[in-house]
Amino acid sequence: MAPSIRLSPAARSLFDEPLAIAVQGLGPRQQVTLRTSLRDETGQLFQAGAHYQAGDDGELDLARCPALPGGSFSGLEPMGLLWALQPQKPFWRLVKRDVQSPFLLQLEVFEGHGERPGRLLAQAQHERVFLRDGVRRVPVREGRIRATLFLPPGNGPFPGIIDLYGTGGGLPEYRACLLANYGFAVLALAFYSYEDLPKEMKEFHLEYFEEAVNYMLQHTQVKGPGIGLLGHSKGGDLCVSMASFLKGITATALINGSVANVGAVLRYKDITIPPLGINPKRIKVGKSGIADIIDALNNPLEGPDQKSFIPLEKAECCFLFIVGQDDHNWKSEFFAVEGSKRLEAHGKEKPEIVCYPGAGHYIEPPFFPMCAASMHLLFGKPVMWGGEPKAHCEAQIDAWQQIQAFFHKHLTGKPSGTSSKL
Repeated sequence: MAPSIRLSPAARSLFDEPLAIAVQGLGPRQQVTLRTSLRDETGQLFQAGAHYQAGDDGELDLARCPALPGGSFSGLEPMGLLWALQPQKPFWRLVKRDVQSPFLLQLEVFEGHGERPGRLLAQAQHERVFLRDGVRRVPVREGRIRATLFLPPGNGPFPGIIDLYGTGGGLPEYRACLLANYGFAVLALAFYSYEDLPKEMKEFHLEYFEEAVNYMLQHTQVKGPGIGLLGHSKGGDLCVSMASFLKGITATALINGSVANVGAVLRYKDITIPPLGINPKRIKVGKSGIADIIDALNNPLEGPDQKSFIPLEKAECCFLFIVGQDDHNWKSEFFAVEGSKRLEAHGKEKPEIVCYPGAGHYIEPPFFPMCAASMHLLFGKPVMWGGEPKAHCEAQIDAWQQIQAFFHKHLTGKPSGTSSKL
């Protein structure tokens, strides 16, 4: 019989779900190259390839057969062909712009292990989707709020979360909708460079974020009494500020966030928090032209920069810090540890800190390929984000579970062992 690719699920799967890949009908111990391709919405191509040898029965199951050296990865990596996808254009990061359409994954099997692909033996297509059937996508334009609310199937109310990304601006929806697939009402919130919001990151007013919190607290599909916050990078320190000053927040999860205010002035009523100082002389640029900005920020424990430290001891919520220990954007582990010290010094509950060696800055939902370097909007040049692809992929899978478990524990009313405040 002719070789064919067998996938499970066969035609489509959620982007953050594993995909089982096998090839049948090969010759005994036949050497083949497997290649995956995917185009993002701008048409940019991502590819990965690996060398394999079929078993004695002509079967090749990626869950049992290790990849041989010479491809994008080697060893037993059932999902390697997805997490190892790399852009053909340098410094390009895979993002999903329209969550209502799938990514189309192309799989091909070629003869041999040559530099150039041999004869095409089999091919298949697979849809990687972002919305589970029944999840509702609701654009929100209420007052000043520019956001998208994702509601799970079924009758609510559901535990509510506000999701914030970083300095890229705009309104990324893909993490929020993937999270809604698991029973959360998630508001993806834009805060600049979107529609009629400010074009640049100069100053932020916490009243805008307060509107979003109140919108969620008053929503009939959102289970109270409080909501959760999830923020990555700059979105992380905005979440810390929201938790510190606003009411109605029960749980805050930060992915490589900062506990100092970064990049823009923050204002709330009569309070002003200046941004942490930056020293461009501490930026290192290698031969490749890629900048390493890890040392650019000043220390928020020293001198006038102490004014940038967000008073997170005022927060009435639990914290989870997800830390990539190879983050080159900034010192995420240092921020998590200093945040923990500050909370404990004020008699607050110690936050959960989960550290991942070999993980870089962009800890995304599972199976997004690691972005090692891309353009940084504030610095105007490509910067390194850190990370080692396999370790980073494993961190993304685990962090996704940790984040869901944290929010289920603190937002669904299950006892979490914390005493109620009298």
